[in-house]
Amino acid sequence: MADIKINLLPWREELREERKQEFLKILAGVLLLAATITFGVDRFYNAQIDTQQSRNSYLTKEIKILEERIEEIQILQRKRNELLARMKVIQELQGNRPVIVRLFDEMARRLADRVYFTSLSVQGKSITIDGVAESNNRISSQLRNFDESDWFEKPNVTGIVADPRNGPQASRFKLMVQQSTPSAAEVD
Repeated sequence: MADIKINLLPWREELREERKQEFLKILAGVLLLAATITFGVDRFYNAQIDTQQSRNSYLTKEIKILEERIEEIQILQRKRNELLARMKVIQELQGNRPVIVRLFDEMARRLADRVYFTSLSVQGKSITIDGVAESNNRISSQLRNFDESDWFEKPNVTGIVADPRNGPQASRFKLMVQQSTPSAAEVD
């Protein structure tokens, strides 16, 4: 019998080589698929990030516009408050105009004989009067005249100085009186 020798090695070698090639193809396919998936996921998340950044920039721009509008509104409110304050002052002046006219009219009516005023200053409701009188009796008469008026109260002499330039018994005086506004029934 002749020895038959079968060489199975080349067949196994070929099969191994085929499997190796098939493995490399599958590996390349898996790597290609993994790279494609990774690239797709990266593109998806980058697109999401870009979208969110554009939203954020839009919101930032709109917030800046709103802040400018708020600042404009605050400026307009300040101007409005200033105008309201001015209007209030004007209204008070308009409302007090008849009172002031009546106050000066009453002061002229209550001026005693041989007494004249050299200066007059008003601070709030307090009126300070500097004047010259022929005698101290005239100053007393002036105080009584103010005391009898509904428009004045609490007359008080704060200083008297002799002034011979205006007469032998003449005096310079300074007095303070408080303004009072009588009710409408008392005025008429």
